[in-house]
Amino acid sequence: MTKKEKAKRIVGELKKLFPKTKTALNYNSDFNLLVAVILSAQTTDKKVNQLSPSLFKDYRTAGDYAKLSQEELEKYINQIGLYRGKARNILKTAKIIHENYEDKLPKTMDEMVSLPGVGRKTANIVLGLVYGLITGIAVDTHVKRLSNLFGLTENNNPDKIERDLMEIIPHPEWKEFSLRMIDYGRKYCPARCPHSDCPLKGFID
Repeated sequence: MTKKEKAKRIVGELKKLFPKTKTALNYNSDFNLLVAVILSAQTTDKKVNQLSPSLFKDYRTAGDYAKLSQEELEKYINQIGLYRGKARNILKTAKIIHENYEDKLPKTMDEMVSLPGVGRKTANIVLGLVYGLITGIAVDTHVKRLSNLFGLTENNNPDKIERDLMEIIPHPEWKEFSLRMIDYGRKYCPARCPHSDCPLKGFID
């Protein structure tokens, strides 16, 4: 079985397991989606969702955040890992979007990844959810681990994994593939899984 054939079968099985899927992050505006994704790096979505309501209630747009000081933002997010760096990146990004894009999120991958704290994973998620623009596959820790586990890639670098997946996953499936792989990792196959009861254990190399 080629990687492309295996990928097609995995996509089919994931669709059966998760007919409907969506991001686990809660947000109430486009900019707060970006904030949530930045905060979720090396932190669980559950943790982000626990502390984001008070922040998102008070601040919704890039312009709102641009008025904040580092210390003020840190008070909202200091229970998150790497919160100082994340706060710094969020504030820099807020000012750029407020001043250069009139509070609207950029619509291209190049513009998105030029923002502080925004890599391809974050850009893929935000462009897909906000504008329906699917320019790549978001590779988070679940997608990275499972793609290697299933033999869909031999790479460990997220950007290289993304390129490998884009070659074997049909374009219409890119967005949902990533979300379903995340759902699968959470529900059936966490990091220390023995794989004895995994629905997709037959695809493990």
